[in-house]
Amino acid sequence: MFTDIFMEIIHNIWPMIFIFTVIIVSVRIAYILYNKENFVLYKELLMLCFIIYILLLYYIVTFQDNNYGTNNFVPFREIFRYNITSKLFFRNVIGNVLLFVPFGMFVTHYVKNNKVFIPLLLSVLVSCSIEFAQSLIGRTADIDDVILNVVGGITGYLIYKFGDKIANKLPKFMKSSVFLDGLCLSIIIVIIYLAFRFNFWRFFA
Repeated sequence: MFTDIFMEIIHNIWPMIFIFTVIIVSVRIAYILYNKENFVLYKELLMLCFIIYILLLYYIVTFQDNNYGTNNFVPFREIFRYNITSKLFFRNVIGNVLLFVPFGMFVTHYVKNNKVFIPLLLSVLVSCSIEFAQSLIGRTADIDDVILNVVGGITGYLIYKFGDKIANKLPKFMKSSVFLDGLCLSIIIVIIYLAFRFNFWRFFA
């Protein structure tokens, strides 16, 4: 189910992602060359992924599933309205949690934060901003979405901290820029191979 939703989103937003990627990458490369900065591939790719994530988030919260219902300011009312085995539960409850997991991970990484307070506060701020904007463009504001988004942000924080503890126990060479750059390139090559192997491009037709 989530795969179908993701492919639908990609189908609609890929031109924007492509154009933004070309602009950001070209400007960034020009900046690095002109200012003679060190180029660290995995860091650049991580930043690019964060930007693409923001674009996807923007599309999901502004263009998908427009509705004209009523605002909900009663905590947990909408969450408990769904049957736990229904598609709506996975889409509206689990989906809202998963939506902010990457946000919590990225925030924790860039802020170099060891406490849950920062991702918690920023998740509340961003989620409330989204709900406020939605209420002004014909969609509805829902306090439950804020709660679920914050849970997702905290989950992302916990996942990052768990991964960070594992990374600290890895051999030194696996923490080097050369190894991480090679790992990123390998992942990109595998993704490109799978895209061609399973005819991923049919979704853009």
